[in-house]
Amino acid sequence: MSLTVPPALLDAAERGPVSDADFVACVRDSLPYAWQTVSRVVAELAADGTDHADNEIPPPGEAERGQLLRALASDAIRAGLERHFGVKLAFQNCHRVAAFRPAAVDSEAYRRFVSPRGQLLNQSPELRNC
Repeated sequence: MSLTVPPALLDAAERGPVSDADFVACVRDSLPYAWQTVSRVVAELAADGTDHADNEIPPPGEAERGQLLRALASDAIRAGLERHFGVKLAFQNCHRVAAFRPAAVDSEAYRRFVSPRGQLLNQSPELRNC
């Protein structure tokens, strides 16, 4: 299961649309490692003034790896995080999360990160099973 949905939020979703704030709070509470990783990368982006920042630190275990995979493989969760943080997220392997400023989505750095070459260059024997 990707998210642990509180009964009140599930009731609200059954009645109609839910707010981004409620959805993002559910993501934050359900996937704390993914939330912390994305938050850290976004903070690094804000602090360094460049067009992007990325995480190269592998998760400490399978549970944390699973959280990142669930967060970034879900269109709804990824889009909610992007709206909340005001960034474009990109993902490679099981841990390499990058945050790009929206204006940098057409940049060389973004194209390089999301390219087949970028994916191939980010492979290693340690990451093949992630």
